[in-house]
Amino acid sequence: MNQENRQSGRQLFGTFNPQDLLDRYGSPLYVYDEQTFRSRCREMKQLIDFPGFTANYSIKANSNLTLLRIAHEEGLFADAMSPGEIFLLLKAGYEPEKIFFIPNNVDEEEMRFAIDHRVMVSVDSLSQLSMLGRIAPGSEVAIRLNPGIGAGHHKKVVTAGKKTKFGIPEEQIPEAVRIAESFQLRIAGINQHIGSLFMTPDSYVAAAQHFLDLAATFPHLRLIDFGGGFGIPYRKMSGETRLDLTDLGKQVTAIVRQFADRYPNQVTFKTEPGRYIVAESGALIGRVLSRKSQGGIEYIGTDLGFNVLMRPILYDSHHDIELFRNGLSLFGQPESPFTVVGNICESGDILAHDRLLPDAHEGDVLVIHDAGAYGYAMSSNYNNRLRPAEVMITTQGQDVLIRRRETLEDLMSLFPG
Repeated sequence: MNQENRQSGRQLFGTFNPQDLLDRYGSPLYVYDEQTFRSRCREMKQLIDFPGFTANYSIKANSNLTLLRIAHEEGLFADAMSPGEIFLLLKAGYEPEKIFFIPNNVDEEEMRFAIDHRVMVSVDSLSQLSMLGRIAPGSEVAIRLNPGIGAGHHKKVVTAGKKTKFGIPEEQIPEAVRIAESFQLRIAGINQHIGSLFMTPDSYVAAAQHFLDLAATFPHLRLIDFGGGFGIPYRKMSGETRLDLTDLGKQVTAIVRQFADRYPNQVTFKTEPGRYIVAESGALIGRVLSRKSQGGIEYIGTDLGFNVLMRPILYDSHHDIELFRNGLSLFGQPESPFTVVGNICESGDILAHDRLLPDAHEGDVLVIHDAGAYGYAMSSNYNNRLRPAEVMITTQGQDVLIRRRETLEDLMSLFPG
């Protein structure tokens, strides 16, 4: 982050006053910036310089229908983990051939849903491969391989290596081929995912190179998915630098072109950027409701419980926090260590431990930056609290409601009678 940005804080998508947004739409509130979202879509779409390369939007990161439609409009494909995600992608306008179903431990009903909707399925175990063979013998299938190379910001998001539930390990590839042949399945695709939030190209490039070595042993591929986990700088206010996409793209393009020159079939290459596309597009806004000093700790009490943002309690994740008063950022004022907590009846309901922040007053507004990925998507009604509204700041500079705030009546909507 340059010095000018550090002096002025991070603001909220230009000149929008977060207090005005809370007055209109209620607190807490998720806010997304359309221009940022479109820019990240385009960066990922252009990552690899190779004909037919596609980037997937990962709906698990954020499933708002408006964002899905924009991602489709920007030319992204999509990956899905459940029938519900397939359903929403189809409603957003995605064609079945642009959806890749990459589930983990699903039953026959869920697998049939994808097959019936003409969506390619990837399986990540020998038993799931046999299940698909029984359901749809003679069909195409993709298999998720575990390349043995993992990366990520927390052990819970490393999805490759020896200690993970994901993927078929290399030593089981011959058995996977045997099972596929027994059901006349055609292995038309392979995919991998090393983990989430890597910030340097090294691990991804190494995994991609090894993955292509494995791909060369499959004679009939038309799809090779390198996976993703592209990180974003969550500590911008401390000067954290971005993942070098230019360097990453050049390195992966080089190994893709080398592979394509010797592989007999025309192959579509994919990436799954995951959080990268939507994380920085979103912010969570809430209010300071109390101040407390206890046990030598200064607490800032807010309405931002882990029911609206799970990442800090789940992964010890950092999000930049900015305080506003009367519409103006308090960035640059004298700071002290505060522990920022929510309104959930759990001792672990903590957004930030000992964070250096300006002195907060009741009624101040907090902006939790880079909350567009795995924010609303992981929200819940725990403590029977209502999930917030979602608002988009359009490229024309207008604030538009893209999902309404829940009501008390919504809490009753699924009960019979």
